[in-house]
Amino acid sequence: MLNASDIMTTDVITVKKETNLKDLARLLYRNHINGVPVVDDDGLLIGIICESDLIRKDKKLHIPTVVAIFDWVLYLESPKKIEKEIQRINATTVEDLYIKEVVTVDEKTPVDEIATIMEEKKVYTIPVMDGSRLVGVVGQADLIRTLVH
Repeated sequence: MLNASDIMTTDVITVKKETNLKDLARLLYRNHINGVPVVDDDGLLIGIICESDLIRKDKKLHIPTVVAIFDWVLYLESPKKIEKEIQRINATTVEDLYIKEVVTVDEKTPVDEIATIMEEKKVYTIPVMDGSRLVGVVGQADLIRTLVH
């Protein structure tokens, strides 16, 4: 039975919160990867950012639906959600878009379990941890390569 350690990429490309989104896009494109772990100055994992986060950033602002009944105006979306949308569109660095709740696995996690996590949680870049230390990353391509061989 193959584990995360058998298929993971150990030469992990990471970014910091300050990384410019254009640089991130270039990094993902040049390395043919879907996402990268976000680390702090000590190299500790603090989040993840993926291609899909960048694509979501470029989506046009969804104007909330407003219903006027007599003289009442009802906003069908919360002001907080609208504020988040505006922040997302104005994002310039990784810090503005990265996901803080990261799905991780350890080196002994079986490959079939990783496949299940990717499918159920819709995450395609999973950091591999040894305690609090980032030791690798399993991407969708690593999984597909394993299934093909």
